[in-house]
Amino acid sequence: MTLDHLIPFLASTAGAATPLVLAATGELVAERSGVLNLGVEGMMLVGAVTGFGVTLSTGQISLGLLAAMLAAMATALIFAFLTLTLQTNQVATGLALTLFGVGLSAFIGRGLVGQTVERLPNLSFPVLSDIPFFGPLLFRFDVLVYGSIALVLITGWMLARTRLGLIIRAIGESPRSGHAIGYPVIALRYLTVLFGGAMAGLGGAYLSLALTPMWVEGMTAGRGWIALALVVFATWKPRGVILGAYLFGGVTVLQFHGQGFGLAIPSEFLSMLPYLATIVVLVFISRKPQTILLNKPMSLGQNFRADH
Repeated sequence: MTLDHLIPFLASTAGAATPLVLAATGELVAERSGVLNLGVEGMMLVGAVTGFGVTLSTGQISLGLLAAMLAAMATALIFAFLTLTLQTNQVATGLALTLFGVGLSAFIGRGLVGQTVERLPNLSFPVLSDIPFFGPLLFRFDVLVYGSIALVLITGWMLARTRLGLIIRAIGESPRSGHAIGYPVIALRYLTVLFGGAMAGLGGAYLSLALTPMWVEGMTAGRGWIALALVVFATWKPRGVILGAYLFGGVTVLQFHGQGFGLAIPSEFLSMLPYLATIVVLVFISRKPQTILLNKPMSLGQNFRADH
């Protein structure tokens, strides 16, 4: 392995990890409030097709990213209304949301297949970008790569150090206790679900505007499910999301760089590595249930009605 192969591999890992970081962080906040939304895959697809379509029609990537967030928030709002207001089962509703997102994105994107847009540009840092080895690894990425890392740091600080974060964690542990002392449990859960939707939409838009600046039906390819697994992998702690996302990102891009590394492994096996790694990680974590129980929100997936 040489630097000519290592640098592109590490740089590609950051790009592959970014949509996972965004989607997983949004889902983590929702789950810390006690809401389990399995519709991440569907929301990412809605964000991907909306962001691409708006960018293609307006020529403005910023508008595309905003539209992707709003569209995914709208789908998240459907989930929130069904589960938080109508009290439907969160698991079943989340699965239905994924199916809805898959079908809706395919329908909207029928006329977008085969078209391309200008890729989200990389930022330029004078002098720093030209530093050997470290320049290409640290100072030649687009704004969302840096933004995703900042998002994790801010989210971790918010959950651990602010009053809002402590309230979100409190209603995730015991919504009845939170309601009893005056916290608006349902309203806060609505907000966390919408935040999760916005981040899933942004992660989806990153796929269609940065990684592969085009629309392809089903282009998330299971990344929404991996984002859900990352929340468990991180044991509901934001700092673990970055570690897990970059680990999975590296495994994902390995299939494209395997030959450069001299790996004599069939391409089909390399393609299945991200999903195999997801299973292995979840099995490994399940061997230590005390770690999950220690950090898992106690009310996760449980409905709550304020008038009961």
